[in-house]
Amino acid sequence: MPAASRAAAIDHVTRHFDDGGFFADLARRVAIPTSSQEPERRPALTTYLRDEMGPSLERLGYTVAIYDNPVMAEVPFMIAQRLEDPGLPTVFTYGHGDVIRGLEGKWDEGRDPWTLTRDGDRLYGRGTADNKGQHSINIAAIASVLATRGRLGFNSKILIETGEEVGSPGLREFCSEHKDELAADMLLASDGPRLKPDGPTIFMGTRGALNFTLRIDLRAGGHHSGNWGGLLANPGVILAHAIASLVGPKGEIRPAELKPAGIADSVRAAIAKCEIDGGPTAPAIDPDWGEPGLTPAERVFGWNAFEVLAFVTGNPDNPVNAIPPRAEATCQIRFTVDTDPNEFLPAIRRHLDRHGFDRVEVEQTRMVVMQATRLDPEHPVAHWAAESVARTVGKPPMMLPNLGGSLPNDVFADVLGLPTIWVPHSYAACSQHAPNEHILGSITREALQIMAGMFWDVGAGDFPKAA
Repeated sequence: MPAASRAAAIDHVTRHFDDGGFFADLARRVAIPTSSQEPERRPALTTYLRDEMGPSLERLGYTVAIYDNPVMAEVPFMIAQRLEDPGLPTVFTYGHGDVIRGLEGKWDEGRDPWTLTRDGDRLYGRGTADNKGQHSINIAAIASVLATRGRLGFNSKILIETGEEVGSPGLREFCSEHKDELAADMLLASDGPRLKPDGPTIFMGTRGALNFTLRIDLRAGGHHSGNWGGLLANPGVILAHAIASLVGPKGEIRPAELKPAGIADSVRAAIAKCEIDGGPTAPAIDPDWGEPGLTPAERVFGWNAFEVLAFVTGNPDNPVNAIPPRAEATCQIRFTVDTDPNEFLPAIRRHLDRHGFDRVEVEQTRMVVMQATRLDPEHPVAHWAAESVARTVGKPPMMLPNLGGSLPNDVFADVLGLPTIWVPHSYAACSQHAPNEHILGSITREALQIMAGMFWDVGAGDFPKAA
């Protein structure tokens, strides 16, 4: 066995990447078509846990159990535990084995989404970035600590769900039911992108997400615009003006009830150190979009955003000379912990009524609302995590009080009561919900080193367990 040292654990996991071992592990996992969005492929979700992840973790000394989902059939959960000593700190690690649709036939150069392929620094395949590659990195890092030290030096609990891409149905109920079994001192997990491809990032919470529809239905059918134009109200025009009353021409939210009152000083200070750079293929930031007076980082990490995800009236694919009978828009509010999402739709209803849009209906979609979370940047676990990353890469990571996107972090922060540390291993231009999803080999190699260092440090005796 190699000498038990932090450097040896990092060297071990680096060789695992350089020798192709990590590629082989990830290739097996990508090959299982775990699309939770397609009911006919949901049996693969159980296959992923039973035939791939379970045996992989059992070889590391974990006990593994697969559980039915209390809300959605065929979308199971897996808990894996390696308990070394009740007096040691316990780390809870999360990942999701499901992915979005493969979108076969739409990938460049005829790539198969279920086959891991390498092209320069890019590793292509569905789930490489979201989330198979990310939890595979963390498990490989744990394996390297075990191989080097002979033990972890802490207790490890790993939860893998298979329904994140359909809104994590049943996750809150499952964690409530298994709260004692999942008890830990912190969450250390990975999802989402770094702020910059070459900049290690830590985020400690997420913005929430509430999806809803705005709909206006005026009559039974369309009517010829030559005969009725100027006589019949056009629902597309009315809905466009209704939306314009809620959000301005540069994306600024208009009703005060949909915005935070301000940004906390500690949050503003942490955000000020963050630079957003999605890489060479990322879109350019629109400098004058969003809330006036805020920096780009403050707008995406410290403020709310109102987005129109889809808008339809008439027949866009085959327009005809008719005034359409109805119009509908799917909208979303991304929100921070500083606002209450339960107040959004009532506030929108009141706003529309005040502005003469009483015929516009407001309805929440069936998608689960992801609540906002945020760990204070001054929390002892946040300091510990930053110091561990800096010890490995030689520079401090960018620290985000919360990510701009959404994850089911509220379940871990609120139901399980954990301080939450997320170390993302992807980057913004990874095409995670599109054809050509990929991770970068350079980030993956460094991420393996970072996580080996972090898991080593948990077991080194300096972890702030009582924080």
